[in-house]
Amino acid sequence: MSGHSKWSQIKRKKGMADERRGQIFSKLSRMITVAALSGEDPATNFKLRLAIDKARSVNMPSDSIERAIKKGAGKLEEAKMQQVTYEAYGPGGAALMIETVSDNQKRTLAEIRHILSQHEGHIGEAGSVRWMFKSCGVIRILLVSDLDREKIELQAIDQGAEDIREEDNTIAIYISPKNLTSLKELLEKEGVKIDSSEIELAIVNPIRIEDPVLMSRVEELMSALDEHEDVSEIYSNVEN
Repeated sequence: MSGHSKWSQIKRKKGMADERRGQIFSKLSRMITVAALSGEDPATNFKLRLAIDKARSVNMPSDSIERAIKKGAGKLEEAKMQQVTYEAYGPGGAALMIETVSDNQKRTLAEIRHILSQHEGHIGEAGSVRWMFKSCGVIRILLVSDLDREKIELQAIDQGAEDIREEDNTIAIYISPKNLTSLKELLEKEGVKIDSSEIELAIVNPIRIEDPVLMSRVEELMSALDEHEDVSEIYSNVEN
């Protein structure tokens, strides 16, 4: 696992995270709804608990969170949401995993194809990109002055951490998804300020794009995809 793969983290590093609050809430609401399809109790639904934590971290209103849960649980008469991940390629051979949440995947796919075609990209065959990434739990801890970094790293290693490194003023701990919750709860009991806790896709085979013009075209594609309402996350194998 080497370097950033998640576009939201790259955006933060580059100072491009000024999305409209409403757009953020809309994306998070869809993620909560899909997670709630497997059960509305966050105590027993791991993915739902993570989605709720993420929503609360950006101060999403409680009533909006509850509505999204009820929608996923089938308690509201609205169209059913589905989560689909598309594998694609962009400029310079950039491989992309595009996670979407939509009530009309036929429409979403057509619109994703259009965005890709406008930016020298295209949809890939199933399995053509997925092998380049590995699912992993990631906990990011804010680097504050009183942080006992050595203690945190030792606790993470004891819990099975696979990698620990600095990313954008945070300590990023990479761990097996099955051990994510136990480490998160342990750190919270210690009073550690957790910036985020999620299951992500880490790069297995990263590439570098040295040409700044070409890299700019990749970033333009990523930004265009991110602006789409149905896109929840984007991962790339480009390490820059």
